[in-house]
Amino acid sequence: MALLELAVSTLTQGLIYALLSCGVYITYKILDFPDLTVDGSFPLGAAVTAVALTAGVNPYLTLLLALAAGAAAGLVTGLIHVKLGVRDLLAGIIVQTALFSINLQIAGSNLTVERGVATIFTAGPTMALFGGLSLLYRKLVVALILTLAVKLVLDAYFRTKSGLLLRAVGDNSTLVTSLARDKGSMKILGLTVANALTALAGAVVCHEQRSFSATMGAGQVVFGLAAVIIGTTLFRRVGFVKGTTAAIVGSIIYKFCIQAAISLGLPANLLKLATAVLFLLILVAGSARKKGGNIHAGAAARSENL
Repeated sequence: MALLELAVSTLTQGLIYALLSCGVYITYKILDFPDLTVDGSFPLGAAVTAVALTAGVNPYLTLLLALAAGAAAGLVTGLIHVKLGVRDLLAGIIVQTALFSINLQIAGSNLTVERGVATIFTAGPTMALFGGLSLLYRKLVVALILTLAVKLVLDAYFRTKSGLLLRAVGDNSTLVTSLARDKGSMKILGLTVANALTALAGAVVCHEQRSFSATMGAGQVVFGLAAVIIGTTLFRRVGFVKGTTAAIVGSIIYKFCIQAAISLGLPANLLKLATAVLFLLILVAGSARKKGGNIHAGAAARSENL
């Protein structure tokens, strides 16, 4: 029974962090933008949520507040990069650094939400629908609904004209310009949406853990990148699987890998090290697979010419 509960808890975590992975998918795979704002916008969403919950704000409304805060962070990164001409990596670092101080101003270094305060997992509407479930399974159901809702909204948006232009920015920015569209504006839009999702993930984590920590954003960009790479590599040859689905599946797999390492006796203070090592292995394996594919393709082309 304990093993089942651990699996359910890990799956819930994977679904919650899939919101972050979907945000990183937009910046990394669509915009080709190394956005380090993630490490600041994730705790920003949690900070806003923790303060709002302790102030008695409706728990569902706190999700919208977190979305707005994350969107503002992404907007600033985009403006610094596009309007001020700062390199993408540096723009993210600047905003990430600023957000650390902003998060401290909002919620301090740590903030705990009391047990008596309702969250999205214990509020009235949730209890009315899923009150028959234990808190463990209620968290899983709510996380699943929220993640699927975000995925469906993103998939629908990517089919619109604006979504298609956004996807073209990273692949063919010349096409966007030829259509009389400003690629800079599309980058700003993509960063805004991506960091809104990242902050939403931080908000849900705050609801789930009932706490905020100023250091909870450390390494989140690594997690998001690793999840996206796992998912996209896994479904590389499966054309009908959407990128958002790949990001969600990658997040779940990555969380299970980390949980497996903990179950095997990995000390908690080595968790970030294990995350970095696992990410490195994923990158090396992905590069080797891509190089092997190119070698086979080249060999096939030469054989056809003979």
